[in-house]
Amino acid sequence: MYRQRDDFEMGRMGESHDSVMDPVIAFSGHLGGALTGSSARKPGRKSTRFAEFLRQDQDLIEITLDICDDSVAINSIKNAGNVAEDPQLALLARKLEKKASFGSSVINAKIRQVSHELKRIASLSSGKDPPPRVDKTVTGAKNALKGLKFISKTAHNDDQQAFFKRFDNLAVNGLLSRSDFGACIEMDSKEFAGELFDALARRRGITTPGITKAELQEFLDQITDQSFDSRLQTFFDMVDKNSDGLLTEEEVREVIMLSASANKLSKLKEQAGEYAALIMEALDPNNLGYIMIQQLETLLLQAPIQSAVKSGNYSHSLSQALSQKLAPTKVQNPLRRCSRKIKYFLEDNWKRVWIILLWFLMIAGLFTWKFIQYKNRAVYHVMGFCVCTAKGAAETLKLNMALILLPVCRNTITWLRTRTKLGVAVPFDDNLNFHKVIAVAIAIGIAFHAGAHLICDFPRLLHTSKEEYEAMKPFFGSDKPSNYWWFLKGIEGMTGIAMVVLMVVAFTLATPLFRRNKVKLPRPLQRITGFNAFWYSHHLFMIVYTLLIIHGIFLYLTHKWYKKTTWMYLAVPVLLYGGERILRAFRSGSKPVQILKVAIYPGNVLTLHMSKPQGFRYKSGQYMFVNCPAVSSFEWHPFSITSAPGDNYLSVHIRTLGDWTRELKNSFAEVCEPPMGGKSGLLRADYMQGKNNPRFPRLLIDGPYGAPAQDYKKYDVLLLVGLGIGATPFISILKDIVNHMKVSEEERNIENVGKQKKKTFNTVHAFFYWVTREEGSFDWFKGVMNEVAEIDQKGIIELHNYCTSVYEEGDARSALIAMLQALNHAKHGVDIVSGTRVCSHFAKPNWRNVFKSIALKHKDSRVGVFYCGPAALTDDLRQLSLDFTRKTSTRFDFHKENF
Repeated sequence: MYRQRDDFEMGRMGESHDSVMDPVIAFSGHLGGALTGSSARKPGRKSTRFAEFLRQDQDLIEITLDICDDSVAINSIKNAGNVAEDPQLALLARKLEKKASFGSSVINAKIRQVSHELKRIASLSSGKDPPPRVDKTVTGAKNALKGLKFISKTAHNDDQQAFFKRFDNLAVNGLLSRSDFGACIEMDSKEFAGELFDALARRRGITTPGITKAELQEFLDQITDQSFDSRLQTFFDMVDKNSDGLLTEEEVREVIMLSASANKLSKLKEQAGEYAALIMEALDPNNLGYIMIQQLETLLLQAPIQSAVKSGNYSHSLSQALSQKLAPTKVQNPLRRCSRKIKYFLEDNWKRVWIILLWFLMIAGLFTWKFIQYKNRAVYHVMGFCVCTAKGAAETLKLNMALILLPVCRNTITWLRTRTKLGVAVPFDDNLNFHKVIAVAIAIGIAFHAGAHLICDFPRLLHTSKEEYEAMKPFFGSDKPSNYWWFLKGIEGMTGIAMVVLMVVAFTLATPLFRRNKVKLPRPLQRITGFNAFWYSHHLFMIVYTLLIIHGIFLYLTHKWYKKTTWMYLAVPVLLYGGERILRAFRSGSKPVQILKVAIYPGNVLTLHMSKPQGFRYKSGQYMFVNCPAVSSFEWHPFSITSAPGDNYLSVHIRTLGDWTRELKNSFAEVCEPPMGGKSGLLRADYMQGKNNPRFPRLLIDGPYGAPAQDYKKYDVLLLVGLGIGATPFISILKDIVNHMKVSEEERNIENVGKQKKKTFNTVHAFFYWVTREEGSFDWFKGVMNEVAEIDQKGIIELHNYCTSVYEEGDARSALIAMLQALNHAKHGVDIVSGTRVCSHFAKPNWRNVFKSIALKHKDSRVGVFYCGPAALTDDLRQLSLDFTRKTSTRFDFHKENF
């Protein structure tokens, strides 16, 4: 076998020395020349820069390669002249000599890699500082080694089989195309998957339009490699599209745009050129016009290390001990297991339990009393237990029809929870849940009452003998009813049937399927779904209560007025509810508001700033009702107040989710214009004193009303969790905390004389977690975030913004985003995702780690956990609150608002 040895002396690029042809052929010059057969290749733009860089040093380095047919092996690397032994050169030699050989398909790539590494070593001799290398063994850097994951699957056999199964389904003629590569490896970013495919194919010299199953196996081995260096090289290859080992500013810009598209960050995509220049400024301080893999590695590793240091404030051993303590323990004894569940249930729900128990005892008592009463009457001998059941159920219906109004008397509930101590024992937060429970009890009562009459006692009366009917004449007349129609055509029957029909309509349209438009009906019937249908159908109750009173007056078996007790049950609740509605109408009409500012933000969010009516006092976390006569004169919709009690205005943020909110946004959009002078919003309109102002639609408000979040002052530590527009009640709380911080600072500087005022504000630490899908959502409260970051110098408030459209930290698709985020925030103090001074996190929070961190930082404290958003997360947060309360010294009290 003929052996050829090439000796390359790294001198001036493109300059050839004499070579002697013998069994060992020597060559000196450009590294590509010996393999391509042309040492005089005209260098491109980057090659010229490389040549100029190397001319600064005349020291020579000799590398000996063994080229045998289709393989190349490193023979040796050493100094060519009298240059002192360089430790980095020695390390490179040992590293490369370990590699036995590599195929011809990757020869050029390997030679280029050696060339660039030698260039870096040459730069050390010229006196230039090399890019710093990160020691991956230091504490905290291990988190970085988990980064740059391309797929969530591993190289296990089960995962491999799933990949190959999808390959078989997607491949055409045994080849998997570039467009189907993302679907095969379960990467939903199609564009990113295509670039990854190209990088892997370039490395292997694949030029066919698809890959075979064997090549897919090679691809999978590389992208699932657990070595960070291997994943870094793959990522570098994606950026380095011409495979020259150097990244120009244009290539960096392209990969920024690719990452922005994969993570749905439109603003970042628009500013890709600006951020590419920022990266080049940071990694190319000598203005060479390119960066190399070592600089990229340094930046990718530094950000996770800093993050790990910031988050590692508590002892790792304590965290580990707490994790072991929180591990579920299985009790073998079924009796003990059952008793423990009952104990936990009572501890967590004792307020609800005693209310439901009291209500159930009242129902059971009324039913039993009425049942026994009719069992001792003459009608029992004709109609039997049927009439007893019907009358017992009727008595429970009277009570429940009265009670169902109380949970929706919002003014009364707000007064009770604000001005009294009943909140200690009464779960006011569950008012709507209790309303729904009573509605179910009413449905059951109707079934027993109507069923017993129609199926049981009326048929018995129709089939009774003349002698037996004699006792019934005082109630049903001298002539015995001949058929069912006799019962239905009377006032009792007509009112009963009408009430049942109206209640069925109201109950059906109030179910989540109809109220949230989850039912797909034909176009003509679509108007009977949605919030509007629910709202209007619920107001049929006025007709129902009128019919109920009439039905309770015209009774078959009761003629004395003081025994007709329906009106007695209903009097107080109906008057209370009616008084509230009158007060609401009077208050909203007597409190006109002037629109001060309107802004429409990304995500279809309308922000309204309005004047505060005189005497309008509220607490952070409360809400108010809004009515716009231009949209509907009758509809009132609740929205959380986002301004703080100390502000001289009221504000609400309204997201377009239904017909009414859409029409409201359109009405205000007509008077808005694109913002000017750096003001926020897609559209905006401001009221300016003494100028021609836009004609805003008229707005009426009613409130404020109590909500769970208003009790935040009772807690030392707060955990505020908002999903999407669910952040609104907590924005007011953050503002209020900042205002209290200012007041406390002022009071601290003044000598207090006499008796100290009672402390009403206990919060010492607040954690705010805002999770949203879109980067544009952060514009809604950008001003608040910046204000908190600026004023809160003591770190009382921790802001954690999560953008779920961005892949989790450590994913290759978000690696460059994290790198840019660290760079831009260090230089400008602004986050590239949210546009605020608060650094954003990616994907979804690990809620268990959030609770663990708070439990470790605040032992023996009461933590108020307040959640506002969709119901999907409610159960998880409630269960975590219970688990950490039971197994740690920190008590977590959970409160929620769902929409």
